[in-house]
Amino acid sequence: MAEVMSPFLWDRIWALPVSPASVKFFAYLLARSKYGGNLPVNHNQKVMAQEYGKTPQGISALMAPLCELNIVLRPPSETRDGNTYRLHPLVAKYENHEAMEEAFREALRLIKARKLPVLRLPSYQVAPPDPTEGKPDLQVAC
Repeated sequence: MAEVMSPFLWDRIWALPVSPASVKFFAYLLARSKYGGNLPVNHNQKVMAQEYGKTPQGISALMAPLCELNIVLRPPSETRDGNTYRLHPLVAKYENHEAMEEAFREALRLIKARKLPVLRLPSYQVAPPDPTEGKPDLQVAC
């Protein structure tokens, strides 16, 4: 069975209030993450900069908006060895649908217990119309 992606982010990735470069960087983080959102041990900004071909400051600039939305989580400073990160469980990849459902149940339990932050995603329901398709056929109701 193929891995599964959380629909929470991918259904609305076009609406994120971040730059396309940060969206691309999120795809890199997702590819590097393990199932459930954990990044490899000691996968800090310096390591990311070397792998991604940017400076640590550039990585920080790409990461900041993702952290503000709680897509990327920083462990508490007392348990942190440098700047290590993980993906929010509601936007991570999973080995199968059952593992994703179990992780979602646990994440919701932790959110209710205030031990995991809430995602700050836009609440758009439908993508805006494509501007290249012309104007919508609007009519006045009589």
